[in-house]
Amino acid sequence: MTAVIFACLVIVIVAGSMIGRWVRKDEAAPDLEVLSNRVSVIASMLASAAPSERDIILDVANRGDWTFSLRPAAFSQRFTTTSPTEPLGHRLVDWFLPPDNGTVPLGGWRTFVDGERVLAATVDDKQLVVLEQVPERFLRGDVLSFGSNFLVALVSLMTLFSIFAVRAITQPLRRIAAAAARTDISLASAPFEERGSVEIVALARALNGMQRRISMMADARTRMLRGISHDLRTPLTRLRLRADRIAEADMRAAFLADIERIDRLLTESLSYLRDQSQSENSERADLASVLKTVCHEFADSGHDVRYRGPARLVANFRPLALTRALTNLCENAVKFGTRVDVTLDPVDDMAVVTVADNGPGIPAGQRKQVLEPFYKVDVSRGTADVGFGLGLSIVLEVIQAHGGDLELLDNEPRGLIARFTVPLEQNRGC
Repeated sequence: MTAVIFACLVIVIVAGSMIGRWVRKDEAAPDLEVLSNRVSVIASMLASAAPSERDIILDVANRGDWTFSLRPAAFSQRFTTTSPTEPLGHRLVDWFLPPDNGTVPLGGWRTFVDGERVLAATVDDKQLVVLEQVPERFLRGDVLSFGSNFLVALVSLMTLFSIFAVRAITQPLRRIAAAAARTDISLASAPFEERGSVEIVALARALNGMQRRISMMADARTRMLRGISHDLRTPLTRLRLRADRIAEADMRAAFLADIERIDRLLTESLSYLRDQSQSENSERADLASVLKTVCHEFADSGHDVRYRGPARLVANFRPLALTRALTNLCENAVKFGTRVDVTLDPVDDMAVVTVADNGPGIPAGQRKQVLEPFYKVDVSRGTADVGFGLGLSIVLEVIQAHGGDLELLDNEPRGLIARFTVPLEQNRGC
C-alpha cells in the first residue's frame, strides 16, 4: 500500500503539472488571477502617477483587448455579488474553489456591475480603476492546478488500488485453487499455504482441516474393509479346501466359482479404496508407447485390439495410473465386443484417447450411472462374465486426477466409444 501511494504521488506530480501546461498552452482564455494582478499593478501605477500621466497610463493599458477605466469611488456602490446571466458552473466553481493565489480585487472575486463581471482596485480615496468586459471564458490557475492534480490523483488511486485489490484477492485464491487441484486424500503435509490476509489464512486453515478429516475418514474406511477382507479370507480358504473334497465335479466347480468370485470382489474393492494411483507422481513420458504396450498385451492374449495414432507423443501424466485406466477400458471392450480400436489424437494442448468396441453398447440413460462404483448393466450388456462395477469408476477417477474428462458415446453401426482427454503439458493432477 505504501508503494501504491508513493507511485500515485509521483504520477500526480508529473502528470498534474503536464496537464496544467497543456491546458494553458492550448486554451486561449486568460487567467482570472493574472487579470486581478494586472488590475492591481495598474492601480499602483496610477496611484503614483501625476494626474496628467494617468490618461497616458490608461491609453497604454487599453492598447490590447482590455478596457480599463477610472471611476469615482462611489462607483463601488453599484457592485453586486450575483449575476442573472452567470453560468451555473462558474457559480459552483467560485463557491467551492475560490481563488487564493492572485491579489483579491475590490469587492471580491465575484463582483458584477449590471450583470457583467468586473475586476476593480483602489487608486486613491476618490478613484477606482475598473477592468470591464471581462471575458466570459477564463482560466483559474489554482482551480486548474488543483483540478488536474485531483483528477490525476483520483484516477491513479482508483486504478492502482483496483489492481492492488484484485491481485491481493485473486493471487491467494489462485494459489488455493491450484493446491486444491493438486491435493489428494492422503495424509500428507497441509496442501494449502496459510499466508495472506486474515480471511485467506482462515480459508486455508479450514481447507487443511477438511482435507485431514477426509483423509482420516478414507483411511478408516480402508482399514475397516481390510479388516473385513482379512477376516473373510480365512473361512474362504477353509471353504476352498472343503470344496476340493466334494466328489461331484459339477457341485465342486460351482462351489469353487462362488468362492473365487467372493475373493475377486474383496480384492477389487480393496484396490479401489486404496487408490494407489493417487500417490503416483506425474512425469514426462511417451503416451503413445503406453497405449501401444497395452494394445499389444491384449493382442498377445488373442484379442483383436488395434492401435491407431502417432508413433510418439510425449505428455505429462501418471504412467501406472493411466495404464490401469486404459487396461480397464480394454477389458470391458474385449469382454463385450470382438474388435477394439484404440486411437490417440493430439488436439491443441490435449491428447484425446478413444477406445471403441463393437459390442452391445450402453443405453444413453445409464451412461452416468455406470461411472458410479458397483453399478452394473448386466442385462443390457448380455454376458454372464460380469464384474463388480468398479472398472469405469476407477477410469473416471484416474482421468479426473489428470485434469481430463471421460465421456461414453455411441459407436456406429454398433458398440460403445469411451473417450478421455489428457493434458499434454503440466496437468492438475501433478
